[in-house]
Amino acid sequence: MAEDMITNYFYDEAAYDYHDGGYVPLEEPQTEQKPLNIPSLLKPDKETATDMYYTIVAQTGEVQLLPGQKTKTWGYNAPLLGQTVVFKRGKTIHLHLVNHLPEVTTFHWHGLAIPGPIEDGGCHAPVYPGQSRDVSFKINQPAAFVWLHAHPCPSTAEQVWHGLAAGAIVQDEHEASLPLPRNYGVDDLPIILQDRRFHENNQWDYRADYDPDGVAGPTPMINGTINPYFDVTTQKVRLRFLDGANRREWRLHFSDDLPFTQIAGDLSLLPHPVKMNKLLITCAERQEIIVDFGKYKPGDEVILYSDDVPLIHFRIHEFKPDNTVLPNTLYQRPDPEVDPDVPVHHVTLDGMDESVAMNGKKFKMDRIDFKMPLNQVQIWDICNTNPAPGMIHPYHMHGTAFEVISRDGHAPYPNELGLKDTVAINPGEHVKIKLWFDVPGVFMYHCHIIEHEDGGMMAQLQVIDPADPDKKYKLMDHMTLMKAFAEERHVPMDQLWLGGMDSYKKMGMEM
Repeated sequence: MAEDMITNYFYDEAAYDYHDGGYVPLEEPQTEQKPLNIPSLLKPDKETATDMYYTIVAQTGEVQLLPGQKTKTWGYNAPLLGQTVVFKRGKTIHLHLVNHLPEVTTFHWHGLAIPGPIEDGGCHAPVYPGQSRDVSFKINQPAAFVWLHAHPCPSTAEQVWHGLAAGAIVQDEHEASLPLPRNYGVDDLPIILQDRRFHENNQWDYRADYDPDGVAGPTPMINGTINPYFDVTTQKVRLRFLDGANRREWRLHFSDDLPFTQIAGDLSLLPHPVKMNKLLITCAERQEIIVDFGKYKPGDEVILYSDDVPLIHFRIHEFKPDNTVLPNTLYQRPDPEVDPDVPVHHVTLDGMDESVAMNGKKFKMDRIDFKMPLNQVQIWDICNTNPAPGMIHPYHMHGTAFEVISRDGHAPYPNELGLKDTVAINPGEHVKIKLWFDVPGVFMYHCHIIEHEDGGMMAQLQVIDPADPDKKYKLMDHMTLMKAFAEERHVPMDQLWLGGMDSYKKMGMEM
């Protein structure tokens, strides 16, 4: 591992979210500290040598987040967020997806390389209230921290805000062979970073907080906990960060500028460990780090901050010395050759507020914007067309992993050299990625500021299987889902409000 330590957040500081006109600053909670909620591991219904079976239930709930009235929430197999699912590489996964919510939803597996659009769980795979859907797919990808969230267009942002987001861990033999912390809940922790605003009686009000550039709240919520602490009982702790917020970027650092080591990104381990004391994570990204608390003694406290706001208080207890040394090489990234006959494909992330678009067009559910063959390796050039200072757009692709090749012709950041599914792009910047699909189907790609995707900064591609080149997919349209929302909310269509609808209406466009 190189001895050089990264001491900056990367990206264009002028584009950080705190420069937004509608920026909502985080505030330190004034409530009593609570133990950090560690989502329990979801127990399989059945597991064999080759298959795993799970039931995933989207449900309503109530949680005591603040003193006083409980907050009404949604979650997966839990009142808020969800239990953590484990997928084992090489096994076939069978999911029974159940909707106990009062309205239509979908179950999107963000980061899984599985067929689309049904298994992937985007907007074309609705599960209506009181109904269920069964899907099966095989896991054939490296160890990673992925996640599940709702994705019904154009209400993805509102449903995630209600609480529909949960972590999932992909395990493989290579990761298991490395000397890494992996005692879940003790030295291996999912850290889901979100924020909320609490209204009367401690309730969330998405419409009152709506901002087409992304909804944010002043209260940090970590794993569904307000003002959490964690009891440290091991010298080294692995933190699997997920930016599960609708809009917010998190600029993470510890008290004392405590160094840490990043070992993984979205969809794989990094090729080499990266030592740092500052980490910026944007919407939907995952970053895994190992923190060494060896210089502290029982009774000490180490605080994780975003900017100057405390997020988690790590309370130090007795622990055994841990002299484990990370290997210099963690992962060998695949390097398939690009098809030389295929031109670079260009994608633009356009606009802000209601004017957001992709390649100059707003998303339509029943339109295919691009086609590419299965297993063909291509270079895509992704450009954030916002002029500086603008805003950073986190660009996400369903159904595949990609490799970041360059930023404006320069090398990628050192901590994004593994496989990724989301990459943050500065205003005016061109980021080139290398990608290929191992599974066929229809997949979306979009900005993961969730209000931006609901507002139309999204497109979709069809991956063609040469063995079945004429396969047709039944694609839904926006109106079908919006009529379902209107019926379930007991309002006529002309009174239906979904955040993304405003972005189309204000631009004089139909969905």
